[in-house]
Amino acid sequence: MYQFSFPLALAHRVTSPHPSPQALPIYVQIAELLTRDIVSGRLIDGQRLPPEREMAVELGVSVGTLRKALRDMGEKGLIEAVQGSGNYVRAGGDTGSVYAMFRLELMEGGGLPRAQVLSLDHMDKPVDLPAFGTSSQATRIRRLRSLNETIIAVEEIWLDADAGLIEESTMSESLYATYRKTLGLWIQRAQDRVGLASVPDWAPDDYAPRPGDAVGFIERLSWADRPDAIEFSRTWFDPARAVYVQRLK
Repeated sequence: MYQFSFPLALAHRVTSPHPSPQALPIYVQIAELLTRDIVSGRLIDGQRLPPEREMAVELGVSVGTLRKALRDMGEKGLIEAVQGSGNYVRAGGDTGSVYAMFRLELMEGGGLPRAQVLSLDHMDKPVDLPAFGTSSQATRIRRLRSLNETIIAVEEIWLDADAGLIEESTMSESLYATYRKTLGLWIQRAQDRVGLASVPDWAPDDYAPRPGDAVGFIERLSWADRPDAIEFSRTWFDPARAVYVQRLK
């Protein structure tokens, strides 16, 4: 039987009396995780999902919340509900998601991306950044990244000021979803460079590798519907807990 990779993490989110204001709706979290498992091959075409009540108990959510997630996936052609039989995976549907470009996975595979904002500042672009955008200013966002409940990375994102301004109060855990909702921007492509780098000195104590330690490193330029890249980001990820995955279709 298919085993979910995040029952405790999601149950904690649901039952927490103080859920993060940046958290995606629970049904979206469920749909996103299932979609990532379809893309990764952990859920295969034609596979029957466990009964809805069993799934809901394992995930720590109501049957209604689970059904909302499954309906959302059904509308994208990823789940087929067969009367009297159950829900079946349909791998040929729309697997695009707000985490479609998130390339980090747990060592055992998958994991629902989560983020905690460490700081957000509007400032001049420092000289050490590559050329991107059309403004001399940008929004800088520093975040602590997790997959399920496992902390895997720290990241720094720079959004060109001419692309728009965002505030922490309007952000969700997916920045790309925030761009769509707040700025009307759809990230259409990205270019990654992967290597090694030292953990920055602003990394919080929650992140196991310490400042100066060598870890996996990703630099990314992202484009919307304009010639110039609108975003530059850099991510320092813990190679003991996460891997960078790029799947070709």
